[in-house]
Amino acid sequence: MKKNVFDVVLLNALPASGKSEVRKFMNENDPEQMVNDFHIGKNLQLDDFPYVWLMRQLDKKLAEMGQPTLYYPDDESPTYDGRVWGVLSILLSEDYQDLVNRNYVSPANAAEYLFERFDRASVAAGMKPLISLLDEDIRNKIAADLEPEARALLDEKQSQYAEDLSDKTIIIEFSRGGNDGAAMPLTGTFGYQYTYSMLSPDLLKNAAVLYIWVTPEDSRAKNDARFDPNNPGSSINHKTPDKVMMYDYGCDDILYLKEVSEVPGTLTVEAWGQKFHLPVGVFDNREDLTTQFRGPKETWDEASRQKAVKLVSEATAEMWAHYKK
Repeated sequence: MKKNVFDVVLLNALPASGKSEVRKFMNENDPEQMVNDFHIGKNLQLDDFPYVWLMRQLDKKLAEMGQPTLYYPDDESPTYDGRVWGVLSILLSEDYQDLVNRNYVSPANAAEYLFERFDRASVAAGMKPLISLLDEDIRNKIAADLEPEARALLDEKQSQYAEDLSDKTIIIEFSRGGNDGAAMPLTGTFGYQYTYSMLSPDLLKNAAVLYIWVTPEDSRAKNDARFDPNNPGSSINHKTPDKVMMYDYGCDDILYLKEVSEVPGTLTVEAWGQKFHLPVGVFDNREDLTTQFRGPKETWDEASRQKAVKLVSEATAEMWAHYKK
């Protein structure tokens, strides 16, 4: 019997556009409504922000030790090498396979295990295995410092494993983009076109895209407003650095890719010697219906919630119309 829910939804938008809030909103909704209105089952959720956070934490430790950093010049700057976006795609693809196959691991040191994953993904993206090139004593010191966060990240992922995926939807959240004012198409390692091409074929053939649309100006304003200095590593309360917002997220290319796709209602992705047509739906959040979802459910405005339900339902219906045809 055909599943009535998406296997995978790529939840994409500029930073602070409402991705994490929509995930929270979905978790608070009635499960039957989620299936009937959105074709989204019980959520298993993946996000690349924890990997970005740990890369930046690793670089911060190196800087404190007077060593050259690996991924970012400093806390406020974009990455040295845009292929890091490909590294993140590879890590998300591995996480997807781990969820599907219930791949449990019990490393003695979760940080070392994570470092090995970073290096394997770096090589697969065409980079050097940067962490393995560190002095052993420096690497061991940083691994010890990052062990609690690395362990928590691994435990959280494995806590989601389920034997039956027939009623589940894996939600994978990430943002991509390009320079402020960049012309389309985005080239090189910028934008979703590159990132999608680095996802695994098994993931791509099962994925649909839910895009949350806000303007770059609103994205920057919401990025400032959401920041909680007491919880900077939170997916919902972190602040993307201003320079990164302008360099990597000054625009994005989803609407362009939708417009030029070979198949209406999809995004055409060329990867692994194949063409994939990812169904796409657009949730217009320029009115900002999602910020309220950061708070407790009892504080939500019902009229705004109902409008969000309607718009997300329309977007997911568009995705479902093209899903696995």
